[in-house]
Amino acid sequence: MRVIGTAGHVDHGKSSLIEALTGIHPDRLKEEQARAMTIDLGFGWLKLPDGREVGIVDVPGHRDFIENTVSGIAGIDAALIVVAADEGVMPQTREHLAILDLLGVHAGILVITKIDLIPDADWLSAVEADIRAAVQGTVFEGFPAVHVSARTGKGLDTLLTTLSEVLRRGNEHPDIGRPRLGIDRVFTMSGFGTVVTGTLREGHLEVGDEVQFLPSGLMGRVRGLQTHHRKLSRVPPGSRTAVNIAGIAAEQIRRGEVLTHPGQYQSTRRVDASVRLLDSGSSALHHHAEVKVFLGTGETMATLRLLGTEELIPGQEGWIQLDLREPLVCVRGDAYILRRPSPSETLGGGRIIDSHPAGRHRRFDPGVVTSLTALARGSPEDVIFEAAMALNMASIGEIITRSGLPAETAHAALRGLMKSDQLIDLEDGRAMMKSDFLIIARPHWNDLREATIQIVNGYHGKFPLRAGVPREELRSKMNLSTRLFDTAIRRLVSDQTLVEAGNWIAMPHHKILFDDKQLGRIDVLMQEFERSPFSPPSLKDCEAATGVETVAALIALGRLVPVSSEVVFLKRDYDSMVAEVRSVLEERGQITLAEARDRFRTSRKYAQALLEHLDSVGVTRRMGETRVLA
Repeated sequence: MRVIGTAGHVDHGKSSLIEALTGIHPDRLKEEQARAMTIDLGFGWLKLPDGREVGIVDVPGHRDFIENTVSGIAGIDAALIVVAADEGVMPQTREHLAILDLLGVHAGILVITKIDLIPDADWLSAVEADIRAAVQGTVFEGFPAVHVSARTGKGLDTLLTTLSEVLRRGNEHPDIGRPRLGIDRVFTMSGFGTVVTGTLREGHLEVGDEVQFLPSGLMGRVRGLQTHHRKLSRVPPGSRTAVNIAGIAAEQIRRGEVLTHPGQYQSTRRVDASVRLLDSGSSALHHHAEVKVFLGTGETMATLRLLGTEELIPGQEGWIQLDLREPLVCVRGDAYILRRPSPSETLGGGRIIDSHPAGRHRRFDPGVVTSLTALARGSPEDVIFEAAMALNMASIGEIITRSGLPAETAHAALRGLMKSDQLIDLEDGRAMMKSDFLIIARPHWNDLREATIQIVNGYHGKFPLRAGVPREELRSKMNLSTRLFDTAIRRLVSDQTLVEAGNWIAMPHHKILFDDKQLGRIDVLMQEFERSPFSPPSLKDCEAATGVETVAALIALGRLVPVSSEVVFLKRDYDSMVAEVRSVLEERGQITLAEARDRFRTSRKYAQALLEHLDSVGVTRRMGETRVLA
């Protein structure tokens, strides 16, 4: 799923455009409706021509509510940059463009609204040229432009088609098994209780999940999930999501907190970050400045520590450490915005480099900047995890090589990731950390496990009378090398996801059950074996009497023992024949084919098949015309 956001100056028709597209007016507050001006975040959704559902976040355009705007833009995939035809580019247009750029929102559409007020084509061309000039030299320079009227509906179909194309070019949201929902709204719904909303990232949520709110640490349970007013039992990452929470009152939760699974994230009061100041800044940024930090849907005051320089002037980039007044939740790579609290001004922004630095850095230590530059690639844990994700199932040595980290650092990161269960050690090699031991990232392991379960369950459904999937057939379906397959199956068997019996792989719950018709045929066949235990029906006769699958099931259950491609015995009779051959050999030292035939009062075919079988399983050994104990 995808989420888009609006951006643009006040009264340029953002909310009216959303209502025209969705039928939902995003202004939900009485004050907003009375003033006809968006104050807080509004939400809607629509279905694109290609069938894709898209969530929409409508943000305030007035400069007095710019901080609400920043919270709303966090987490969107694309932006509708709205400019009214009768006014053109305005101050908040430029500030919103700067914030979108800093947050890494690099997809969207330039939307010229209210074209019904300006029928002159030359004027509209001039407005579009004005927008093109404003975005020149930025990532928005190549955005498509669409002219629309929310009042008449002109251009709306073109806007939807263009939006489909823009979103189709983007990447889907990864599910790494660590859901993170930045809360942008909290309310109580009659009959349901506490509801929080936000955009879900990095993992999925399911009804019944135990969840934790950070930084408060409050624990609750997912009672219900909705996306676009549709109830779901599971919500994927990238979705605008409403979560009905059991166990916590709405008054205990606030915007900016993060909902996640317990133990997967930690809040922090200090971060290391890269920073880029806007060219439009009014003054230089100095060490120990008080700034306001916007990260996800959260915000807090912070003391800024410049690293490696005395000041940064507008347009410059550098490294900073932020001591946060209130804890926030973030990971490496998260985008943030810096604003000056007074006079109010957007200063710049950047990316989190280390969400949990060990302590305060010495400002002019050259090693600090060198380390931050290296860590811009990620913390050691992040680098190792990304290497494991890229390689799928791989050896420790391959993962370390791909990471480029020193061995000692890499091993420490590997142990930490295995301890937190983000990496799965397939060979219980954590203590030794041998380079050829296999590792797999948790998301890949979850996918592999679910795919294997699906294959095995599907096989049981198709062949209910078989003990399971033949190992080689399962390996082929999983498309793994023999070593990777054997290691994965060993782990799946050890955690009781699968059971293994000889050459068969099965689900623990699988049992071979015959219906009444099959049981009747089996009873008739067993009578044939009773009448002639040592000269029983051939394998082909058995299959003709009961069916190929039934005979295979009887063999899998151990009721029949095949000794050749033609000869099969009842298990009881087979055991007695083996015991008799052993007894003769222990007493006399040898036995001939003719002696075996006469002892069991059978034909040469059956005696020969039995003795050759005993040779193959290591009970006997042939010496000329006789057999001896192996």
